[in-house]
Amino acid sequence: MPLRLLYLIFTRLLGWCVLLCRSSTSKDIELLVLRHEVAVLRRTNPKPRFTWADRAYLAALIRQLPRRLRRHRLVTPDTILPWHRRPVTKKWTYPNRTGRPPIDQAIATLIEQLARENTSWGYQRIQGELLKLGHRVGASTIRRVLKRRKTPPGT
Repeated sequence: MPLRLLYLIFTRLLGWCVLLCRSSTSKDIELLVLRHEVAVLRRTNPKPRFTWADRAYLAALIRQLPRRLRRHRLVTPDTILPWHRRPVTKKWTYPNRTGRPPIDQAIATLIEQLARENTSWGYQRIQGELLKLGHRVGASTIRRVLKRRKTPPGT
């Protein structure tokens, strides 16, 4: 226990010596960052939520801190990078469509027409004929269309 106490005292004294060697500008910037972090922590309930202004303010100030002090902040480079990525991901989003796109109504009508006119054709034969016409449609999609329209396929 006494060795641990001596170690803590030594590290504290060493930290103060390092603090004396730093410039006053660096100390002022660190104080501004700390004050803003405390303000954010005070106004939040369980988890700190930064507003856009908080993020911009802290990102600008933290860039001015010495490199070894940046690691000990509430806002680290690992925190700032997602802040910069978030607006980009919001701008470049694509519709969240799952699965294949819906089949066109004209193709569904053509599938039904081929099944009615050619009663001996099955799903795969209709699929092959549609492929010859330039339409890529799966056999299971043809089955689904014919089932929905209550048209029995051939054998």
